[in-house]
Amino acid sequence: MIFITAKFRVRPEHADRWPEITADFTRATRAEPGCLWFSWSRSVEEPLEYVLVEAFRDEAAGVTHVQSAHFKAAQQTLPPHLLETPRIVNATLPQDDWSLLGEMAVPGKK
Repeated sequence: MIFITAKFRVRPEHADRWPEITADFTRATRAEPGCLWFSWSRSVEEPLEYVLVEAFRDEAAGVTHVQSAHFKAAQQTLPPHLLETPRIVNATLPQDDWSLLGEMAVPGKK
């Protein structure tokens, strides 16, 4: 899978509305057949920072994503709401779902 984590620093006047601002893009991305997950979280330490954790089935699904109409629209509509260019970590991993964190296993639970 292609695993991506990106940090978005949002302008203060848009920070509380970021989930609404990104709603159409998020909904469309989650509907892509190759999208495994696409999840936003707001930092508890930096209230202007949102972290996006996303994964796509394979390279072809990632290419389909960045060539989609909703991705191209997001390239135009999202940057005006940002303080800076988002930062990203992008890796290909030999798995297709989350692994269990064995060091914190809950007895009797998977």
